[in-house]
Amino acid sequence: MEDKHEIHGKATPIGVLIALGIIYGDIGTSPLYVMNAIIGKEAINETLVYGGLSCIFWTLTLQTTLKYVILTLQADNNGEGGILSLYALVRRHFKWMTAFAIIGGSTLLADGIITPPISVSSAIEGLRIIYPEINTVPIVLAILTFLFAFQIFGTGVVGRTFGPFMFIWFSMLAILGGYNIVDNPKILAALNPYYAYQMLTSSNGGFWILGSVFLCTTGAEALYSDMGHCGRDNVRVSWTFVKTCLLVNYFGQGAYLLNHVGQPLEINPFYGVMPDWFLIAGIAIATMAAIIASQALISGSYTLISEAVRLNFWPKVRLVYPSNVRGQLYVPSINILLWVGCILVVWYFKESSAMEAAYGLAITITMLMTTILLAAYLYMRRVSKWIIAVVFVLYLSIELSFLTANLVKFMHGGYVSLMISVLLIAIMWVWKEANEIKSRLTEYNNLDEYIPQIRELSVDTSVPKYATHLVYMTSANNPREVESKIIYSIFRQRPKRADIYWFIHVDITDDPYTMDYKVDVLSPDDVVRINFTLGFRVEQRIGMFFKKVIEDMVKNKEVDIMSRYESLRGGNVIGDFRFVVLNKFLSYENDLPVYEKAIMGVYFFIKRFTTTERQWFGLDANAVKIEKMPLVINPTNRCELRRVR
Repeated sequence: MEDKHEIHGKATPIGVLIALGIIYGDIGTSPLYVMNAIIGKEAINETLVYGGLSCIFWTLTLQTTLKYVILTLQADNNGEGGILSLYALVRRHFKWMTAFAIIGGSTLLADGIITPPISVSSAIEGLRIIYPEINTVPIVLAILTFLFAFQIFGTGVVGRTFGPFMFIWFSMLAILGGYNIVDNPKILAALNPYYAYQMLTSSNGGFWILGSVFLCTTGAEALYSDMGHCGRDNVRVSWTFVKTCLLVNYFGQGAYLLNHVGQPLEINPFYGVMPDWFLIAGIAIATMAAIIASQALISGSYTLISEAVRLNFWPKVRLVYPSNVRGQLYVPSINILLWVGCILVVWYFKESSAMEAAYGLAITITMLMTTILLAAYLYMRRVSKWIIAVVFVLYLSIELSFLTANLVKFMHGGYVSLMISVLLIAIMWVWKEANEIKSRLTEYNNLDEYIPQIRELSVDTSVPKYATHLVYMTSANNPREVESKIIYSIFRQRPKRADIYWFIHVDITDDPYTMDYKVDVLSPDDVVRINFTLGFRVEQRIGMFFKKVIEDMVKNKEVDIMSRYESLRGGNVIGDFRFVVLNKFLSYENDLPVYEKAIMGVYFFIKRFTTTERQWFGLDANAVKIEKMPLVINPTNRCELRRVR
């Protein structure tokens, strides 16, 4: 059994290996297409080569290293990262920033649908150097299907499996790049930021080249999102190695391009730096790395959805924790969603060059939202206002420049990622608004007022016994209250006589791994409330947790769970437990404004396809009774009936 803190303490070899396998696929495979995109179809010129490399170096330094690895990784929510974790840290002081979190989370998820197709396609298309007529689309589809099927084993297994391959990949990048730099060392002059300025202001490059340069840092957001899978120290240590290898390869490609100035770009410079004898092996390694490239955004998407569920931004979906190592997570429904999205993207664009147009636009918006939330976090931590102002203005300027440059991609495929983003934003916004509408007018009753009636019902033999132990899930934070619908279910829907009535409440905390409970005996042998306090990364197996609580209470002689039937009590037969789950539906009696009516209509439509309350709380089907309860938010008063004789 693995130590829960194995990869979340100080950096360790195994933690660094997992980080290589999980979070660097996206940014780590960018050499496959970045220089190719910068040069484009024009003749190779020194301004583009030097300026492009200078932009890449300073983008990776300022955007990836300084903003994300040094600054943003500080904003961890008990070891968890990602834009929604960042929002969870600041929402108490800046609740109005909800829109920024939803936009950022949705665009990041949309980027997770574009990343796997472009990475895998870029690698597989290298086969055309050897087999010019090969159709790469079926190969790409098969590889993506395999990758998403493999996710069921969890990111721990994925990381240990993919980590060694990524180490080989980055080592190959450094060796090939270094070999070409030695052949043409003057390329190192591109470290001078003057070359970036020269390119961006010249007719040979221009400001719009930033749209291609940005592709070198698209995986930066994944470094933060996947922190919970690998641990902050492991990310930082591994990034030093990764960044070095990336830069050496980029500059090696630049050295290769300098030898072909004035000529059109005939082959991808990534493959151009390879000796002919190594080409087949290089394509094979690149293909494996491209498969792994998808992992960073896939893992980040799992984390994002789990946090969105906790924040009531996303429907309750099944979350699977494949191991006891902290941070390991698998979300089946999102895995299917991403797979379908990737298949459609490959089918629609077919070529990686076409996908480049759709790639980068959405993630630029995510980075902008992260900058805004990061500034709020620094303010909350009482960092100097001057430092906050410098950080905010610097990154707002950089990312707005990238966004502006990427807007030219809109008509060439960028609209695809934005359409996906808008759909995801709509789902998150509907879910947030619907939960606020429901909670705004949910009625609660003081349980103390009903305890005498519950006692009387418990001993009323004229009412058939419903269960020995009757259990309700309640959302009431006050331990002396329950929803009025529960009272309706006990006394009016069908009187439910039981020996003991249990009310279970679950609090989700910002600490990912808390597992506490508290018992309030409101009426001895009649009414008991259990309050579970669970971390947002703890799977809600309420049925199992409840059994554990019962065992502890029996051991402490706090409760008698034996059957109250005389014929069974002598045989020490344990009484039955029955959970009643109240499934709400929108009542026809509502008279809602048009906006709220639309929100609730979409909410209940989506809810039909999501995890049920029974599944979400981990309750066995044989012990659960589902009751449908009308949700009356705003009763209509328009009922003008007239009695006639």
